[in-house]
Amino acid sequence: MSPLRPEGAFLLAPERPLILVTGATGYLGGRLVPQLLAAGHRVRCLARNPDRLAGRHWPGVEVVKGDVSDAVSMESALRGVTQAYYLVHAMGEDSPDFRGRDLRQALTFAQACKQAGVRRIIYLGGLGDPTRHRSDHLASRQEVGVALGSSGVPVLEFRAAVIVGSGSASFEMLRHLTERLPIMITPRWVTTRCQPIGVRDVLAYLIEALEHPEVAGIFEIGGKDILDYRDMMLAYAEARGLRRLIIPMKVPLPILSVLWVDLVTPIPLALAGPLVEGMGTEVVVQDPRALEVFRVQPMAYREALALALQRLDEDAVETTWASSLAGAPEGSALGSHEGMLLERHARHVKASPHTVFQTFCALGGAAGWPAGNWLWQVRGLLDRMVGGKGMRRKRRHLRELRVGDPVDFWRVEALEPDHLLRLRSEMRLDGRAWLQFTVRPEGPGSRLEQTAFFEPRGLFGLLYWYASLPFHIFVFPVMIRTLKRRAEAAMGESERGR
Repeated sequence: MSPLRPEGAFLLAPERPLILVTGATGYLGGRLVPQLLAAGHRVRCLARNPDRLAGRHWPGVEVVKGDVSDAVSMESALRGVTQAYYLVHAMGEDSPDFRGRDLRQALTFAQACKQAGVRRIIYLGGLGDPTRHRSDHLASRQEVGVALGSSGVPVLEFRAAVIVGSGSASFEMLRHLTERLPIMITPRWVTTRCQPIGVRDVLAYLIEALEHPEVAGIFEIGGKDILDYRDMMLAYAEARGLRRLIIPMKVPLPILSVLWVDLVTPIPLALAGPLVEGMGTEVVVQDPRALEVFRVQPMAYREALALALQRLDEDAVETTWASSLAGAPEGSALGSHEGMLLERHARHVKASPHTVFQTFCALGGAAGWPAGNWLWQVRGLLDRMVGGKGMRRKRRHLRELRVGDPVDFWRVEALEPDHLLRLRSEMRLDGRAWLQFTVRPEGPGSRLEQTAFFEPRGLFGLLYWYASLPFHIFVFPVMIRTLKRRAEAAMGESERGR
């Protein structure tokens, strides 16, 4: 175990109870940790890949490498822990048996907590009557709650429906369906009742739980409003100033709904299947005891929606596609993640992270782009023809960058020395685009990852992405190979000059 940020502004008193957060690289866990710190708690995070937390500004947090399915790694992760948040699940992973894997992981974690003397497990599950739903996803979430309590360690289980917040998979699916389709012929699940809850309210429940160490059992939580999915999409359309027509009808084969979501939205097939299946089950709070035990006063759907859209518009989302991506394998990949279409390339580079970082920070401007530079110029010219900025801005300095600097038609959005550069496109697009470079130590050299992200707006944005993919073949693979070659050459020159 090692401090994530030993140079942080403060360290918490060692006598405070230690809290373990599993799933800290995910959507909710990544938002929960900073709030726990702000409340003065000592926090330890469990991660299968600790490198994914390296860029988080979480002073005093301990990070331990491990997996909830590995009892050996759990022994060190749980040492000294008083309460543990369980925020992991296997849905959306490559394994087809996510339900069985979820159950096995929960049983292993529960037994490890008992052996470590953990006083309570706090878990976020899913709403729905277990005797009536037909969803493996919802059944799995509730089976996990039972499994966590199997060892005798008390469990506080919150059950929620759709979480309204940018990055939440179910909300992102509804959001992108609404954005991209002016007329929707939808399955009848759009008329299923749901009680969505804002992500801020979910986090408030999770945080306040620590103030009630004696409380255990199941608590159903939801927002003020009970809506169906059609109401939710129309409210989203109204908030965005869109006109949408939704026509429910019977779909002969349920798989057609899943394939349509996979095609039209960035939600991948492995995640879309369980989500769509779950939308056929009513998820409404039946037991309101949470409102009596906890101080949280849940907000209305439109209020939660407005906050989520405000975060999106301000590029101020705490946990998002860029911060929670798993590492790409060596090579290339097309895919999607939490509302974004993406293209990733990764290479091992025989050079230090500092040298690699300097190499990709020198892109653009007078030096041009190392792959298909003429294509970049043509794209910039097209942008100028429709009133955009084009490529005429160049860059402030040949090699140095800082946040806010223009780089041709990009703007530096994030910069972490020797680790990360993220550029946000300022072209006129039916959506928003980013180009990100990250580097980290790997063996005797470094691992370089290059990712293009695109969040399409409407159907034309989606068509733009797929229309541009053939041109990516001439640009992005060559770019990362060139960056690798340049960094290794610069490293060789540096060593020869010593």
